[in-house]
Amino acid sequence: MTKVLLIGNLTRDPELTETAGGVSVCRFGVAVNRYSGQEERQTDFYNVTAWRRLGETVARYTKKGHKIAVYGDLQIRQYEGNDGVRRTSVDVVAQDVEFLTPKQQSGDDFYSAPAANPQSAAPRKKPALEAFDDDGDIPF
Repeated sequence: MTKVLLIGNLTRDPELTETAGGVSVCRFGVAVNRYSGQEERQTDFYNVTAWRRLGETVARYTKKGHKIAVYGDLQIRQYEGNDGVRRTSVDVVAQDVEFLTPKQQSGDDFYSAPAANPQSAAPRKKPALEAFDDDGDIPF
């Protein structure tokens, strides 16, 4: 059993697609900082896949730059590149994802429910407050 816990930032917006069978799959990248013995910061980059409802949730509530924690399994696959060279890829299949970027730091209303049609959504304005005459009496 190979488990991994990553805490880092999304390197790109999550890409939500469906398989031919209609199963949701979300793919995204995570950059994780680590420190060497001389306190030099180095960054490792991981490809992550989240399936079904978890993938839909990640795609809906995160975007590039958001900090997340990913818990999942390592998956090693081998493939042949376009140049004919055999390559190995290490990917993470997410079992759980926690959003670590606070709502107030996200810079927008990204955490709120998305509009049905983003192009037609009008910007929200706060209602204007009206002055009223207060004579100081309690009305009850």
